[in-house]
Amino acid sequence: MRHDDTWIGATVRSTRDLTPGIREFALVPDGGAASYPTGAHLRVRLDVAGRETVRHYSLVGAAPRDGAWRIAVQREAKGRGGSRAMWALEPGARLAVSRPASHFELAAGAPEVLLLAGGIGITPLVGMAEALRRRGARFRLLYAGRSRAAMAYLPELTALLGDALLVRAEDEAGRPDLATMFDALAPGAEAYVCGPIGLLGAARRAWAAAGRPPASLVFETFGSSGTAAPSDFTVRIPRLQREVRVPADVSMLDALEEAGIGVLSDCRRGECGLCALDVLAVEGAVDHRDVFFSERQQAENRRICACVSRMAGGCVTIDPPWRGDAPLLPGREGTQPGGAD
Repeated sequence: MRHDDTWIGATVRSTRDLTPGIREFALVPDGGAASYPTGAHLRVRLDVAGRETVRHYSLVGAAPRDGAWRIAVQREAKGRGGSRAMWALEPGARLAVSRPASHFELAAGAPEVLLLAGGIGITPLVGMAEALRRRGARFRLLYAGRSRAAMAYLPELTALLGDALLVRAEDEAGRPDLATMFDALAPGAEAYVCGPIGLLGAARRAWAAAGRPPASLVFETFGSSGTAAPSDFTVRIPRLQREVRVPADVSMLDALEEAGIGVLSDCRRGECGLCALDVLAVEGAVDHRDVFFSERQQAENRRICACVSRMAGGCVTIDPPWRGDAPLLPGREGTQPGGAD
């Protein structure tokens, strides 16, 4: 799951508002918009409050359109600032992006496929739906949202999929009945899920209850959604005699790195588990936002994925993976050799 660390320049060719809270960006990369696998995403470098940060955005559609890559960004007023930075970009703006990469690729050969999208989680599933339609595969797309007015790409998907599109607007009919949907699938079927952490948890529970193999449920998370609004909290590291304050708009991983405490990481989306840290004590509630640990492991609060998970206020005491036999770097208390600075 290693990233391609090559960064390329891109120009914002155009923007359009898909809903009052979701904006699409057409990006033209230097050298041309290459093709990409289904479920691919871009990493985008942004300036958030004077701090360089990286955000991930799924590519929309199975292929570039008119020489551009498309992403859609939901504005989060209480988020960490990435969406606000994106929404501030005007046509002609320049930014650095990665090459497309996918950890959420659509496999071939399943007798039936269910695509399940929650809100802005529709973005990677648009391309999957296009690819499945092109293959003549047996599939349906269940698209859940708070209201039809808040659901991006609904007109395009309606025209493309017809009866294969099932829309579940919460203000009309409540939340989808996942148990019934999963029970109706053919043996050997696969499901691809993208949406907020609550939807992912519900899907995992319903899939297991239906007796279906875990490997046939493929999911991707926003990497930031949780059960509580982001707030400031404190991280204590007794072995290093350090205490780090994590602001509401900064991830625990970024705050530790900025404090000179190296933590291994890769996906920064709560999926790979490389940044998981041992938890020694908790004062308050842990808001687990990863999809790496099981619900049982999250309830035990023994480890925490620093890239996305956080405290809902209070304090967490951790033990970072620093080798005790290696000396600290001169002048940088708490920095581990080879760690991120």
